[in-house]
Amino acid sequence: MNHKVSNIQRVYSALLGRYGEQRWWPAKTRGEMMLGAVLTQNTAWTNVEKALANLRANDALKFAALEKASAEELAEWIRPAGYFNQKSVYLKEMAQVLRDRFGGSLNQLFALETPELRKELLSWKGVGPETADSILLYAAKRPVFVVDAYTKRVCARHGWIDENARYDAVAKLFTDNLPADVQLFNEYHALIVRVCKEHCNTKPKCEGCPLAPFL
Repeated sequence: MNHKVSNIQRVYSALLGRYGEQRWWPAKTRGEMMLGAVLTQNTAWTNVEKALANLRANDALKFAALEKASAEELAEWIRPAGYFNQKSVYLKEMAQVLRDRFGGSLNQLFALETPELRKELLSWKGVGPETADSILLYAAKRPVFVVDAYTKRVCARHGWIDENARYDAVAKLFTDNLPADVQLFNEYHALIVRVCKEHCNTKPKCEGCPLAPFL
């Protein structure tokens, strides 16, 4: 194992020791997690919560209800999450694919093996690797590592990856050096988000950071 990446497990221990368990993803059902994975694109989760609350108030958290809603209604409900016209198209498409290909059943969708399920999700409009892996990890409970801008920032600043590393290469850094454990990957991702918000900002605040020893 490369000496730079042998730190991956120790980094997790340092983050967990400082911040404790984050208990993420903050959604109640598999369907809600899937909607959240799309809505959180290019926005903060606090905005997603407002959008989900609007969907809940209009009894539109179920995919069948999303499909029946007009594009204008749906866009208005999810407005707090930003890019609402675009995301409303993605959500309606998701509902339609679920109905047409899986009889509207998440059980049927999640019966697919992980590689096949990831390929299926990536074929949906508006679903890229990060969104697909969020659905896999948080809704389908598969041991895949979610890579976001925070993950890339931490890894690049500590010299574990090149700044231009591809998504799958960054994910492999974690999956190759950690046990394939859903809860571990869930916590690790959430802890990276936490340290980025507190220390590893666009302009880093390294003093007092639990990852300072790894620079």
